Amino acid sequence: MNAEDKTHAQAAAKDFHAAYGAKYPKAVAKVVDDLDELLAFYDFPAEHWVHLRTTNPIESTFATVRHRTKVTKGPGSRAAGLAMAFKLIRSAQARWRAVNAPHLVALVRAGAVFTNGKRLERPDDLAA
Repeated sequence: MNAEDKTHAQAAAKDFHAAYGAKYPKAVAKVVDDLDELLAFYDFPAEHWVHLRTTNPIESTFATVRHRTKVTKGPGSRAAGLAMAFKLIRSAQARWRAVNAPHLVALVRAGAVFTNGKRLERPDDLAA
């Protein structure tokens, strides 16, 4: 996950499999079988990797909601729960960290191709 590029990360995964595959086959299979998804962040700008490597934004967002619903012993109704979650997430949004290199978000949305964090000017050359 912290390798400098996708090639080094794949090599580290092979080393991980060799070192722990015999002793912990199920745990190693979880990592190795989903390796493409685990390393998908290498296909985005390097500036965004810090945001893509973590699930903290999701976890911390819902931790606020979970904490509040425990304190109030539940939301009461489904509509009240949705309203409370919406308001809590909306207020927490003001404290969120901004995305690094926001100008690259438009490129990603437009379909620009990135390899190992760097934009490929000519994606056709990748296949060659």
